[in-house]
Amino acid sequence: MKSKKFIAGFTALAFSVLVLGACGADNNGSGDSSAASSSSSAVTSESTAASSAAEEVTYAAGEPMKDGTYKLEEKNYSNGYRVTFEITVKDGKITESKYDNINEEGKSKADDADYEKNMKDKAGIGPKEYIEKFNTELVAKQSPTAIDVVTGATHSFESFQNYAQQLIQAAQAGKTDTIEIDNGAELKDGTYTLKEKNDSNGYHVEFSIVVAGGKITESKYDNVNADGKSKADDTDYETSMKDKAGIGPKEYIAQFNEDLVKAMGEEDGSPANMDVVTGATHSFHSFVIYAEQLINAAEKGDTAEITVDNFVAAK
Repeated sequence: MKSKKFIAGFTALAFSVLVLGACGADNNGSGDSSAASSSSSAVTSESTAASSAAEEVTYAAGEPMKDGTYKLEEKNYSNGYRVTFEITVKDGKITESKYDNINEEGKSKADDADYEKNMKDKAGIGPKEYIEKFNTELVAKQSPTAIDVVTGATHSFESFQNYAQQLIQAAQAGKTDTIEIDNGAELKDGTYTLKEKNDSNGYHVEFSIVVAGGKITESKYDNVNADGKSKADDTDYETSMKDKAGIGPKEYIAQFNEDLVKAMGEEDGSPANMDVVTGATHSFHSFVIYAEQLINAAEKGDTAEITVDNFVAAK
């Protein structure tokens, strides 16, 4: 496959970690209206430290993002707010991120002093801080999976990662139509599937969920090779990763699937309610991003397969 080369600041190097599912720290290497937002909600590359000397990063797979502005918004309000999100891509990288939670008057949750105080008292952080952090980190690191979990804002963090990934996928395809999320809608019965296009370290993600009676009754997440064989059946990979991380794909793949069905069966169920699987952190976060994307599809009843043209760094 022909390699693709991108010139960017040090952010380009971080961009390579967008390789979802089959790679990351757990890889054994065998290894809440539209543009209304407060000024604190928008972050550009000029306001970060992402302006160091350019360096070249080569990718073996993954369509580069096309320049333009890409938008996503939730249709429904939750606790008085809904998400609006916009990224600007220039020269193939994210130069501006405008993630926000706004009310019916178009005012940002970051400017809601009562909300800020109540949440900060309970969780140690409020929307004024985490909204800005989400935007800053996405511009700096160029990848939702490269951003550290924001303690105290887990649900918002998982939602942000999911939406950022959907915008990146839109940017790769050059689709500038606003992505609408029918958040909170009842899940429509059916089978919903997602598949990574490119192998990384010999594997790619294949993921499906079955919805019956408005509930997720089955989760089939896996990492498979070109022959369709599961990473869970790769004994060398299993041994090597288990020696290094204390867990292997045979265990964490089964746990991801079991825990998603359990978490979604609870009241106000969400993948964000799942506990992080120690030793498989990067695979866990990509799993949650993809699970939330499939749930968004089920909320719309859109059974078309989701193809993720995942980035794979050249070796």
